[in-house]
Amino acid sequence: MNNKKLIFKTIDFIRELHKKPSGSIPLHAPVFIGKEREYLNECIDSTFVSSVGKYVDKFEDMICEFTGAKRAIATVNGTSALHIALKISGIKANDEVLTQPLTFIATANAISYTGAHPIFIDVDCDTLGLSPKSLEHWLNENSVYKDGKSFNLKTGNHISTCVPMHTFGFPCRIEEIVSVCSERGINVIEDAAESLGSFVGRKHTGLFGKLGILSFNGNKIVTTGGGGMIITDDNELADLAKHITTTAKVPHLWEYRHDMIGYNYRMPNINAALGCAQMESMCEFLKAKRLIAERYFEYFKHINEIRFIKEPSGTRANYWLNTIILEDKNERDVFLKMTNENKVNTRPIWTLMNQLEMYKNNQCGELTNSNWLEKRILNLPSGVNL
Repeated sequence: MNNKKLIFKTIDFIRELHKKPSGSIPLHAPVFIGKEREYLNECIDSTFVSSVGKYVDKFEDMICEFTGAKRAIATVNGTSALHIALKISGIKANDEVLTQPLTFIATANAISYTGAHPIFIDVDCDTLGLSPKSLEHWLNENSVYKDGKSFNLKTGNHISTCVPMHTFGFPCRIEEIVSVCSERGINVIEDAAESLGSFVGRKHTGLFGKLGILSFNGNKIVTTGGGGMIITDDNELADLAKHITTTAKVPHLWEYRHDMIGYNYRMPNINAALGCAQMESMCEFLKAKRLIAERYFEYFKHINEIRFIKEPSGTRANYWLNTIILEDKNERDVFLKMTNENKVNTRPIWTLMNQLEMYKNNQCGELTNSNWLEKRILNLPSGVNL
């Protein structure tokens, strides 16, 4: 193919799609079309801009209503949400946690915060998420199950947890992953940071495991500026999560007494106010994003050299970041260079976790798909266009 001709044609299409004939097109800018300013001003006028105020509780209730979770606990970001979800699930120092190498650094870092060690298992090429077949194969070859727990044959350590990630909002094969793990006494904590609004059947991502987490960073569909959320159907764990994220302070009118080591992770009221307004527009956001994804799909289906990633069968993705797979690394890098030089923001996927300095010595499974995808994946401008 004529690379430059195709890429310039694609740039023109993206500009037409996002209604921006000139200037920069960001990857995913926030959109404020509702009562964001009104709620922020009300929050400021009340003086309750920190961790106390009505909007935190309201935002948690809105997330419960939207996702179907029984409980939601707001935190300062998705990384802190995952850290606490792992901690309260019972993970111990030197435990081992099965996760994917094709993920944002926060997944591996949150595991490390607990003193546990990530083990990287391959992903599926269609979902971009943890592969249940690769997971089962690794466990069969590298672990032993005794007394209701799994142990690593090489290290002797307890394999306590599995953290699959719903990459770019595309649901992974979470039901199969949970099934594999439940047979081996392994907890599942879902990294659903990118998948607010994504479902498997009629069940929202983040609700298949023991706990799940969401992110509301500035580039997410719904943003609180910075923020995260733990979601669960377990009331006992939810109460513990709320307690430990508010420095484990024992409720009292004036005393400052803390009954365990806690974390100052509670979402500020002013951030939650922004989130409440954003959630009121969520359905409109998702509808617009689906239309954008459909336009991308129609465009790329006629280009044999490029594959557009669609939601897996039986799922409904939020299409947070529209994603294409190119023929090889060279093709991808040329695409990246030309689009960004022409002020159309595209990006590659993350460097694999096992290739980073701090995780290069961690145990891995066979990572054929992850290595192949890392060289070829590219994200397209995906912001909500109303």
